[in-house]
Amino acid sequence: MMNKENLIEYIYSIADNSLILGQQLSELCGHGPNLETDIACTNMALDLLGQTRSYYQYVAQLVGANKTEDDIAYLRTERQYKNVLLVEQPSTHFGYVIGRQFLFDVFHLLLLEKLQFSKDETLAAIAKKGIKEVSYHKRFSSDWIKRLGDGTKVSHDKIQEAINHLWPYTEELFDVMPADKEAIECQIGVDAATLKESYVAAVSEIITEATLTLPETKWYQRGGKKGIHTEHMGYLLSDLQYMQRTYPNMKW
Repeated sequence: MMNKENLIEYIYSIADNSLILGQQLSELCGHGPNLETDIACTNMALDLLGQTRSYYQYVAQLVGANKTEDDIAYLRTERQYKNVLLVEQPSTHFGYVIGRQFLFDVFHLLLLEKLQFSKDETLAAIAKKGIKEVSYHKRFSSDWIKRLGDGTKVSHDKIQEAINHLWPYTEELFDVMPADKEAIECQIGVDAATLKESYVAAVSEIITEATLTLPETKWYQRGGKKGIHTEHMGYLLSDLQYMQRTYPNMKW
């Protein structure tokens, strides 16, 4: 049986990605380039936050002490979040929104396709439900990558700029942390390292079709899975946690 603390850490490593990316997308509500895209991004944010809630409800059950998903989302400090650095990168322009989404969506779908066979029934159920949603996310972001890359010179240059900046953050997706190792041994978690080959192949296919190129680099940014985040995380959490920290225990 898996150590409870390690199981919680493993769930955080999955759920925190969805929370932070969902928060990023929710900030775009009313600011999309057109109405259809605006609504699509908002719906994807709701999908991710719904998945996050399911994960955090499970964590709350494991922790006990009358904890709720709201406590877990709003009352942790920056170092207690285990999301990868990729999802906390700022929405500099629409190319960054799509590039960040695409690079995470490809990984997220591969992860859930494996996680649905977890021996942990709760995680398996969350994954099975999320696959349909994330399949749409990947299709949406992939279509936009191709649309921007194979569009005008301006759109091509913008999305290439975003990919060049974001690609060095992708290697962390495949890092296996100590809690992950126990989850893998117990057949509860997914060995993210085994997803890298499929990930690179899937990303490369879309990037090539979009007439873009992946930057050649041997230097990658990492640290989020250890709780060491970029400067952007603090600003993001200040927005995310404002209401709960300003009005503690507030109820609607």
